[in-house]
Amino acid sequence: MSHFAQLILPTFSDPRGSLTVLDGSLPFVPVRTYWIYGADGQTRGGHRHQHTRQALIAINGSITIYMNDGVTAENVVLDQPGKCLLVEPKDWHTMTFGKGSVLMVMSSHPYDRSEYIDTPYELK
Repeated sequence: MSHFAQLILPTFSDPRGSLTVLDGSLPFVPVRTYWIYGADGQTRGGHRHQHTRQALIAINGSITIYMNDGVTAENVVLDQPGKCLLVEPKDWHTMTFGKGSVLMVMSSHPYDRSEYIDTPYELK
């Protein structure tokens, strides 16, 4: 079981395919949504935030998210579009992309580079 909060989103499947619903599932109202793709084998991120909360969903493929809140560090694998990882402001995170992966990110605040904290936690 992960130390970091994950949501299993309602998903409805039948022979025609699957439909995953996000409505009302997040603990914040997203004001910014974007997706990252074409990053096969790359690691992105490497920061935490002062105020922004985020929700991450691997729309396609597999993405390994390294999470560190200053107490606990672990890797969380997102590999199903019905799985959502919540990233709190205190959570240092990096994302390593598998081949063909697409990561959708929803943020609680608009982009503001001055709100980023680029210093990782000290290793204990």
